[in-house]
Order: sequence, then C-alpha cells, then structure tokens
Amino acid sequence: MLTAVDHVQPAAPAGSEERLRAYYTGALGMTEIPKPPALAANGGCWFRAGAVQLHLGIEAGFRPARKAHPELRVNDIEAYAERLAAHGAPVVWDDRLPGHRRFFSEDPVGNRLEFLEPRA
Repeated sequence: MLTAVDHVQPAAPAGSEERLRAYYTGALGMTEIPKPPALAANGGCWFRAGAVQLHLGIEAGFRPARKAHPELRVNDIEAYAERLAAHGAPVVWDDRLPGHRRFFSEDPVGNRLEFLEPRA
C-alpha cells in the first residue's frame, strides 16, 4: 500500500549544482539537505521544505523536463509568484484548473515546475 511520495527527482546537467542551490534555497526558500556520502559522489543536490523533498540528479545528455513536472502547493500564491519573479524566474499564470490558483515556472536548468493553491 502506498502511503506518501517521498521525493521527486528532476534531472540536471553536470556542473549546475551552484545554480540549483541558488534557485532552490534562494528563490524557493528550501533548505539543502546533505546527500548520503555514497550518493554524493554522483553530484546533484537535495532540498527540503517541510515534508516536500526535491532531489536534483545529474544526468548525462540532460534535456530539461518541459512537460513532466512536480506540482508544489504553496500558501499566499500571489506573494510566492512575486518572490520567484524577483529572483528572475518566469511566472506564467494558468486559470484552467477549477477551484485553484496556479502558475508555472522553471528552474535555472529549464525544468518545468507548477505551483498551486486551492481557492478558499
């Protein structure tokens, strides 16, 4: 029986860790968590915000995920969109999901991210 999603792992190109750290900690407000030593040799970096974890893994021949994406729930979506825009990230609003406010953005290596807040 499934009980939860432990983490989502988008891919990233080799050498992108510093850009990922700046974005995921600075723009998204996540905390970097240490990778186990046996996995750290593979590169990449892991981040957490509450129970949400994103593990960015290095992939040879990397291509950004333009369709597949994690959806991240946020509080005060307007302020969160402003925060991302202030960090230079794109914010594209989409009103096609009834009962929710949402927008799409992308990380510094081009991976698509969705941000969602249910309407009260």
